[in-house]
Amino acid sequence: MVTSKKTALAHSITTVILTVIGALWLVPILWTMYQSLRPYGEVLKFGSFSLAKTINFNNYYTALVQSQMWRYFINAVVVALPAVILTLFLASMVAFVVSRYSFRFNIPLLMLFTAGNLLPAQLVFIPLYRIYLSIPVPHFINENGVLYDTQLGLILIHVAFQMGFATFVLSNYMKTIPKEISESALVDGASVWIHYSRIMLPLLRPALASLGVLMTTWIYNDFFWSVALLKTGNKRPITAALNNLQGEFFKDYNLLAAGATMAFIPTLIVFFALRRQFVAGLTLGSTKG
Repeated sequence: MVTSKKTALAHSITTVILTVIGALWLVPILWTMYQSLRPYGEVLKFGSFSLAKTINFNNYYTALVQSQMWRYFINAVVVALPAVILTLFLASMVAFVVSRYSFRFNIPLLMLFTAGNLLPAQLVFIPLYRIYLSIPVPHFINENGVLYDTQLGLILIHVAFQMGFATFVLSNYMKTIPKEISESALVDGASVWIHYSRIMLPLLRPALASLGVLMTTWIYNDFFWSVALLKTGNKRPITAALNNLQGEFFKDYNLLAAGATMAFIPTLIVFFALRRQFVAGLTLGSTKG
């Protein structure tokens, strides 16, 4: 009886703490959405903490049409979608090799991919910038003939930086899959590609969905690389384009709030579309001893 009361009390405390944390997390988002619906002149006159007297979508119209944020949203999709797909594909193959086959360098190979996550982007920016200036590409990709200032270059750097984390997660996930499945496939004469594509890959759906949500959010919201590796403004994704909504001497924070709101809505859609797979991927193996 005493144990059940302690359990109920702990459950109640946990619920209260999580509710408070969730509320604190929602406050800045809801405040941003609230400010995005207010005219700048009203906020300038009465202050940001005053009650709204006018609610409209004029800031959204200005950000979407006059500032052409729709174009930068397309740029973000063009970069994020192939980067996520390519990262998950390559990382799943590397994880498959290092987790299902034993060879001399499988552990060092996994450590090499994992160690890549420890390098801060700012540390490798200058040498990477020089490398991008020296890598030739066809002129239909870039009229300057180099990889720098191309969306292809931005995709490749995202793949390179996300590969380590994805490989680490997928290799650990594969270790929870019974090896008897792989042994049965090999006994039946399955090739390496059949073993990977038809047996292991379908079993990775929860993990791939979880990583897909995380990486879509990370790559879509990237600001550093989109500014560092793209000098042409109309090639940049939506997060870098938010800077276009402010002038040198004037900042309409309500317009910026509308642009920021439109920028994070697609990531919420991706999360809610894959929320079941996301939760399943995070909780798999949590009940194993």
